[in-house]
Amino acid sequence: MLTVDQARDWLLQRARPLTATETVPLLQALGRILATPLLASLDVPPHDNSAMDGYALNTADAGQPLPLSQRIAAGCQPQPLQAATAARIFTGAPIPAGADAVVMQEMAELQADGRVAFSQSPRPGQNIRRAGEDIRRGSQVLSAGQQLTAAHLGLAASIGVAELTVFRPLRVAVFFTGDELVEPGQPLAAGQIYNSNRYWLVPELMQLGCEVTDLGIVPDSLSRTREILQDAAALADVIMTCGGVSVGEEDHVKAAVEAEGALDLWKIAIKPGKPLASGRVGQAGFVGLPGNPVSGFVTYQVLVKPYLQRCAGLLADIGQAPRQYPAGFVWDRPDSRREEFLRVKLVQQDGQWQLQPYPNQGSGVLTSCAWADGLVRLAAGQQVQPGDLLELLPIGRFGC
Repeated sequence: MLTVDQARDWLLQRARPLTATETVPLLQALGRILATPLLASLDVPPHDNSAMDGYALNTADAGQPLPLSQRIAAGCQPQPLQAATAARIFTGAPIPAGADAVVMQEMAELQADGRVAFSQSPRPGQNIRRAGEDIRRGSQVLSAGQQLTAAHLGLAASIGVAELTVFRPLRVAVFFTGDELVEPGQPLAAGQIYNSNRYWLVPELMQLGCEVTDLGIVPDSLSRTREILQDAAALADVIMTCGGVSVGEEDHVKAAVEAEGALDLWKIAIKPGKPLASGRVGQAGFVGLPGNPVSGFVTYQVLVKPYLQRCAGLLADIGQAPRQYPAGFVWDRPDSRREEFLRVKLVQQDGQWQLQPYPNQGSGVLTSCAWADGLVRLAAGQQVQPGDLLELLPIGRFGC
């Protein structure tokens, strides 16, 4: 069996990142992946400005009350500061030539004769934001291959950029195999089950920013499966299925992918999980998840999500960085051959955050995935005692 790291590295190495781009307005760029580096065409701030409301002056004149020679608001163009005077100034307003400090208004007193006295001697540069203090003209503000957050969009706006060049969305076609599958809302006949995989996988892909084509349920037919694969390959960058990749007589996905392209079928030392198929159909990548909903969900989070992010053009921050928390449980019967990914929740006990596992970690218990805040990765044979620091891969309310 492949280790989890071996399988993940194999997938990432074979991902084909997008090259097609499009230009979108800033307010449509949230969550998209930047295709070209963003360079600053100006300094931020563009001029020296006041960090607060107060009085601009030359520190050489600060030992005496000073008359006011001008009032400077944000957006104004000030006159040079007259000698031995102060200027009333407001946050963000440009510093006038001849001034080298700003005294906050709480440290100043306006006298009856109109002059202002200061209770504290300022130092040169005090309360002044320098031009280019945040961003220097010509510097790289954002790197290609990073997923854009709200802060990134604000940063782009601060240098006057109204639109960004991003990779087009990754196109993913999905279908689900099995004569036993029925869509929610329909009555169940004997031996049938509802197609739960569709309703966690499609939203996961949409949340990732993918453009999803949902081809629905495909019957257990080799010829029909081949037709669907051909249709999917014509419109998608990646094709994904749940189930049907084993060697059973009614599992036709494996044979169909091999007939239409190439397939590697792995057994991975992961629990829950184990089977995972990867290959190509035409120019499209192919990933076959286990049909068991919990196995598919965990395998997607641990292995397939990073692969899709790389295909979408993400170069950094693949997946989510694990966070460490103490265990609040005992795990004394580990699997000796496979890494385990426990579904856990963060709870507060005696004022401290700690991890608690779902009571039933069975691979058929989809309730555990809906309940969990994340997955804890345990090495093969690893036991856990209360207080042990464990790495949490966030999902659910803490995921993204």
